[in-house]
Amino acid sequence: MENTVLKIGELATRSGLTVRALHHYDDIGLLKPSARADSGYRLYNRDDVERLHKIQALRKFGMSLADIGTFLASPDAQFADIVAQQIAALDQQIKQASALRERLSLLQRQMPSDAAPALEDWLGALEHMKLYEQYFTPEELRRLPFWQQSARRNANWRAMVNELTSLMARGVSPDSEQASALSQRWMETLEHDTATNPAFAHRMTLMLQQEQSEGRRSPVTEEMRHYIGAAFNARKMALYAKYLDEDEMRYLRANSRKHTDEWILLFIKVHQQMEQGVAPEDPASQALAQEWMRLFHARAGSNPATQDKIRHAHEVEPELLKGTWVSQDTIAWIRQALAACTRA
Repeated sequence: MENTVLKIGELATRSGLTVRALHHYDDIGLLKPSARADSGYRLYNRDDVERLHKIQALRKFGMSLADIGTFLASPDAQFADIVAQQIAALDQQIKQASALRERLSLLQRQMPSDAAPALEDWLGALEHMKLYEQYFTPEELRRLPFWQQSARRNANWRAMVNELTSLMARGVSPDSEQASALSQRWMETLEHDTATNPAFAHRMTLMLQQEQSEGRRSPVTEEMRHYIGAAFNARKMALYAKYLDEDEMRYLRANSRKHTDEWILLFIKVHQQMEQGVAPEDPASQALAQEWMRLFHARAGSNPATQDKIRHAHEVEPELLKGTWVSQDTIAWIRQALAACTRA
């Protein structure tokens, strides 16, 4: 085809494109014919056909016409760079499609299967998803059991919320055995459903507070959280009372719920250090351990004998740590960091 030229209709037939598409390529300067017949017909030679072949090949990679024009206009352009760009674009599309699929799957699980959801159901589910996405990254949501919205989990939480509502409506004290047992189940379930991650639990609390501040309906109110907190603390105090005398318990009760916000932030920082594999001997780890001891002394007092009793209680009463986002591994890590402080 060295000396052969093709009219636009012939090139359209041979290439599988439409005449209209070739007109468009000409208009935007992507593929201009090398010549025109006296009658005005566009004529394409071998070089034009070769360029069209490159255009079609690049289109199959998903490149836009504008990007193809830029690439062909740059003789030094590296094709490998173009391929890398297209792979990155595909990765982004896959990521967006995966996020959309997760949203739709969650929406499907939230809706009753035996009836068409009402408008309020749709809007509530969409607001719920949007709120989660304000506080958690897509990767974090995949690790967060709460996000999965299983029917069994939802039923379990509904039952606990109903039980709590009943206790509060009947004026049952947080110190009661019923409230105590419920608080333990509640906190252990919450710990599990936040992937035993104190940062996730903290963000869930902030999320609920935002819901209420914006006037949205929330299944768990501030009053309910305070009730559970009081019941959970009373349960812990009853366990500590097996090991401490009256004066020690009086001090512990007076100080056990002080510095709560500081403890939460410290738990989060320690968990992050451990999750990232930072050694207890690291200076940052030692600083966290020293902060831990400062708060522990504020809570338990400065008497070493009392402190030893509390440590012993933690060792022999596993329930003291359940639902607290603190494990024996956490305590062991803190002790190693404190030992490093002593050696320094």
